Amino acid sequence: MNHQDTKTRRILGTVSAIVLALSFQVGRPAAQPYLGNGIKIGEVSATTAKVWVRLTATPDRNRDGIPWGTGDVPHRPGNPNSPDRKKMETTTSDDPYFRQVPAGKTLWDMADGVQGAPGFVRLTCGSEDEGEQQVGWVQVSPDEDFTTQFDLFGLKPGTRYSLAVEASGTPESDISALLESSFRTAPAPEEEGRVSFTVVTGSRWKTMDHPDGHKIYVHMRALKPSFFVHTGDIVYYDHLHPYATHIDLARFRWTRMYSLPRIVAFHNEIPSYFIRDDHDTWQNDCWPGMMPFMGNFTLEEGQSVFAEQTPVVGKTYRTFRWGKDLQVWMTEGRDYRSPNTMPDGPDKTIWGAEQMAWFRRTVLESDATFRMLISPSPIVGPDHKGKLDNHSNKNFTYEGDLIRSFMAEQNMIIVCGDRHWQYTSEDTRTGLPEYSCGPTT
Repeated sequence: MNHQDTKTRRILGTVSAIVLALSFQVGRPAAQPYLGNGIKIGEVSATTAKVWVRLTATPDRNRDGIPWGTGDVPHRPGNPNSPDRKKMETTTSDDPYFRQVPAGKTLWDMADGVQGAPGFVRLTCGSEDEGEQQVGWVQVSPDEDFTTQFDLFGLKPGTRYSLAVEASGTPESDISALLESSFRTAPAPEEEGRVSFTVVTGSRWKTMDHPDGHKIYVHMRALKPSFFVHTGDIVYYDHLHPYATHIDLARFRWTRMYSLPRIVAFHNEIPSYFIRDDHDTWQNDCWPGMMPFMGNFTLEEGQSVFAEQTPVVGKTYRTFRWGKDLQVWMTEGRDYRSPNTMPDGPDKTIWGAEQMAWFRRTVLESDATFRMLISPSPIVGPDHKGKLDNHSNKNFTYEGDLIRSFMAEQNMIIVCGDRHWQYTSEDTRTGLPEYSCGPTT
């Protein structure tokens, strides 16, 4: 198959008759490139899927790298591990990384870095009773952090597909890394079937409970869920070590997190959906036009990094069906919102008019038995008394009431992220139930 130089690669029609054992293998130790970030299998439906890949210069992160310092990033008095975000509004530096990387050193000399690498990727996909389809070799680009994404179309509902992802320096070179995996498509919308899934929020590096990745990924993987949803705050740009004052440091946080063996093993086999919130979009409680405290790193760059590092199709608000009985909606809470400081009323919004109209229309069109909103932040709450950033807060009461009333009328369920604790609650006015998934640690 000829080389394709667009970022998204498409596999059309039937796919293959190969049965591959689930494993992760790295080729010759001296060869490049590697697949140190594994893969992400995303946006799986009854007939489609998307596979994310990044080529790396090493098979593992730099475990012996230089520890991160704060450089020119101010920290709170008496707490060197917490940035002073207010001071960052006026702090400048003549170094794009704010001297968090020592002079004479590179980003990849730092602890836990995973340097990308040039090269080519080939993907083969198939099932037991369909013809084989192969795409590649596809060249990755440093402009996209050495990532590429493959769109798979024409899949059969409720079918297990095997994947083989190969890496090589050139199309003519030996294979330098091989990853073999599999996933199952969703049942058709008219088919009944068992479904189980897991949802998390808040994956902070500094509170990670195991050096190979959060313990929860081991337990979730053992459950063999049909799919997984991360509600956001997947990484924290506005936390130290490093504070993402530049797009390179934002990418560093993603590739560091997704080099951890437990997380790599999970995503190599579990279909996943990714939502973003404030910390993995730009900065704490952010909205468009907000006063920046991220140095040289912009909101627009944060939006582009998310699209680059996750297998998301189209708009970040979307819905998917899992058989006859379940339909899930995932919403976007950062791109269309009003300032938190704006007085509440009909013109104040988190979702924006277009997303609100889409949500109402698609919910009313759905005949699924269970209709569930998975939201990056609470709709019902409870929340901290001083919080002013989501629909459960008093400063977004007008739009929050509209959403709660409509969802209660439609007998829907909410699962939310963002909050650093688990809870179940019920809106006292409408009876709408909400379940807070809690953070990874």
